[in-house]
Amino acid sequence: MSLISATGLTVKYGTQKVLNKIDMSVAPGEIVTIVGPNGSGKTTLLRALLGLTPAKGKVQKKPGLVIGYVPQKLALDPTLPLPVRSFLNLPRSHTPQQIAEMLDRVGVPGIETRQVADLSGGQLQRVLLARALLERPDILILDEPTQGLDQMGEAGFYRLIEDVRQASGVAVLMVSHDLHVVMSASDRVICLNGHVCCEGKPHVVQNAPEYRALFGYGTQGALALYQHAHDHNHDHGCDHDHDHVHNAVTRKDDIEHAG
Repeated sequence: MSLISATGLTVKYGTQKVLNKIDMSVAPGEIVTIVGPNGSGKTTLLRALLGLTPAKGKVQKKPGLVIGYVPQKLALDPTLPLPVRSFLNLPRSHTPQQIAEMLDRVGVPGIETRQVADLSGGQLQRVLLARALLERPDILILDEPTQGLDQMGEAGFYRLIEDVRQASGVAVLMVSHDLHVVMSASDRVICLNGHVCCEGKPHVVQNAPEYRALFGYGTQGALALYQHAHDHNHDHGCDHDHDHVHNAVTRKDDIEHAG
């Protein structure tokens, strides 16, 4: 059973259709990444799944589903005194031990008394992740969680996400622009451009014509470097015969024509 799914999800802003008949789902323990060009509706899709943006179609959630949400950025008044410990106790209180253990788990131990406004971008993203994980979610939903981080920071954050999934079994649905890292961090990639262009395993989507039409070949080198270092974590069940790539890609247009 899917943790969360969408059927025929459509969103309009005025007369402009931002999302058109999106069908997608996330299974327990799965890491699914949504990629697409600017303006393709990635954040809108997350917000529609969360119920924050009005949409037509159907969103189904597993009964009792707990969602941990990590936003793209946090709008806080920099003059507002807000220690990390106080921030992590919103909206629900946790014990000092729970907070300390979670901060250690996400790689920023001992910063409970630091002001949130004084944290670096990487530290803030890990604190936001800690806050989401303290709720013991079934699924993490992350909206471009590494925006503003350098390449090493991006790779480190995504490896942390993989470690968290491995340790807790939490599912992950994330939007990202970091294509070379995404391809190694994900079980499945959904390529979005107002509709689902294609979806499948990362190496399959990377070679799909629809993906190439949007992103070209520019990420190949970085992808190869990252995968070389982490092949032992990401090759389970993957078919590397690129002659069969076209058979493995789910194309929205093909499905519609067949129907």
